[in-house]
Formats: sequence, structure tokens, C-alpha cells
Amino acid sequence: MSHIPPVPAAAAGLLGRQVYRESRRQYGEVLDPLAVWRHHRGVFWTWCLFEQANRRALRVLPARVRDLAVYRTAVAIGCSWCVDFGASLWETHGLDPAVLAAVARGRYDELSADERAAVEMADAMTAQPPEASDERVADLRERFGDDGVVELTYVIALENMRSRFNAALGLSAQGFTSGAACQIPSEAAG
Repeated sequence: MSHIPPVPAAAAGLLGRQVYRESRRQYGEVLDPLAVWRHHRGVFWTWCLFEQANRRALRVLPARVRDLAVYRTAVAIGCSWCVDFGASLWETHGLDPAVLAAVARGRYDELSADERAAVEMADAMTAQPPEASDERVADLRERFGDDGVVELTYVIALENMRSRFNAALGLSAQGFTSGAACQIPSEAAG
């Protein structure tokens, strides 16, 4: 249960209800983080516009490379909401849940060399302190070019922000997936 209750549609205001309807249209329900952001008008609108702009702007890397790095970041931080949501997006694209489960456990055997490099960058950037070495970045530049490295670094940093926000406010898995691939290792073990 969230530390701050989601704002119900009846209290979201006219424009907020329109955003909620769009969320239900796209995802089947109102996303919990969206309903928590609604407590703060400025954060709500800033984040909504920000996420919309991100969907349009992030087009340099192959989607699978980018999304695996985002998924691994959510797992590394331990945000069950982000992991659940990310896994559901993968399921709609037909990815084998066993691949996500392996990535969640830090096992990258089934990934391509580019995918492995991206998720290893996610691990390096999410470590405390971050461990993105000159050699790692040089390798990524060879693989993806400067614009690809900027995009990869950006999406990993963005997912750090999302996951840390959601985890800090107690937002947990919303039930987008069956759970076959979306449990974070500490949850799966317990």
C-alpha cells in the first residue's frame, strides 16, 4: 500500500480525470504513480508532459536494448511497481518472461552483446557510487554512437528517478503481469 493514497478520479479535477481516462485507455487502469502525483498539481503536469516528451524523443537505440536497461535498473533499485509495469510492456511485445527473470537475477547469457552492454551500464550507473568507467563508455560509443550513449545514460538515469520515487512512496506492483517474470529477486526469494 502506498504511503500516500492515490487521488481518486472524483477528486482529480476535470483535466486530471481526462488524464486518468487516457491512462485507463492505454493501460487498462489508472497508473498508481499518476494518481499519487495528482496530489501536487505542478509535479503532476510536469511529469505527465515529461513522460509524453520522452516517449517521442527516445528513438536512437533499439527499443529492446533501451527497455532491457530500464527494466534492469528498476530491478536493481527494487521498485516492484516499475518492474511489474515494465514486465507487462514486455509481455505485450511477446518477450519470453524467462529472459526477464534471468535479467532480474543478473544473468545475461541469453542477451545479445549490445543488450548485455546496456544492462551492464544500468548496473554500473545504479551502483552506489556509480561505476561508469571510461572503458565502459568507450565500448558503448563503439556500439551505439554518441547519441546512443546519451540516450542510454538518460533512460537509465530517468528510471533511477522513477524507481526511487515509487519505492520511497511505497508504490508496489499494481498487478499488470501474472508475476512470472516481474518479481524482484528479494521478493522471489521470500
